[in-house]
Amino acid sequence: MIISAGANGIGLAIARHFAANGASVAICDVDEDAVAAVATDFDLASICDVTDAGAMDSFVRAAVSRLGGVTAVIANAGTAGPTANLEDVDPDDWSRTIAVNLTGQYTLLKCTIPHLKAQSAGAVILMSSAAGRLGLPMRSPYAAAKWGVIGLKETLAMELGPHGISVNAILPGSVTGPRMDAVLTAKAKAMGISLEEARAAETANTSMQSMIDPQEIAELAWFLASPAARLVSGQSVGVCGNFETLR
Repeated sequence: MIISAGANGIGLAIARHFAANGASVAICDVDEDAVAAVATDFDLASICDVTDAGAMDSFVRAAVSRLGGVTAVIANAGTAGPTANLEDVDPDDWSRTIAVNLTGQYTLLKCTIPHLKAQSAGAVILMSSAAGRLGLPMRSPYAAAKWGVIGLKETLAMELGPHGISVNAILPGSVTGPRMDAVLTAKAKAMGISLEEARAAETANTSMQSMIDPQEIAELAWFLASPAARLVSGQSVGVCGNFETLR
């Protein structure tokens, strides 16, 4: 299994779950310290920015060589982007958010799809978000990118299905961890409310009124990459406790 942004958060939970279940795992991440901390846990751990096409190609080549092939590819890299109304979003922040969250998936998949096609089997899992099906005020670059991931998933499912390759997207909700803490802190500041109020509002918008543990996403990824999900393709699967709105 190859996963981008596999040294932190959701990506690390997925990588560890696959490894614990006997899978060979190659991760890349832009966070050098995080990669160093988990380097011995996986078959390959590389420092790589998904927006660098050359570096991504080198990583995938090394991963395929080390693993002896690839059965699953998980395009997980993402960034929260700015918290602001659209007219206040800096153009560089917009471009960077799109580059990491959407173009970064293209960069990884462009390198890995030929290997999946060569074996006429495999699973592609794209990481979108609850924001990929709902509007998300003050997070327009992030929402736009995550909607783009859904379009990418729909198209790839049609392109790769004839080759025996499934393509699905996972749409996480509010996942516990440092990244969500930073998002809620920025939201609270922008809206002039306390962090506690921002956190309460986040879960109040879900039917099940709960934050998501990264392990719950890892378990879904494992299923989607397994033989049990061989004919599950083209699907957008939420792990969010049913977000009714992101307002």
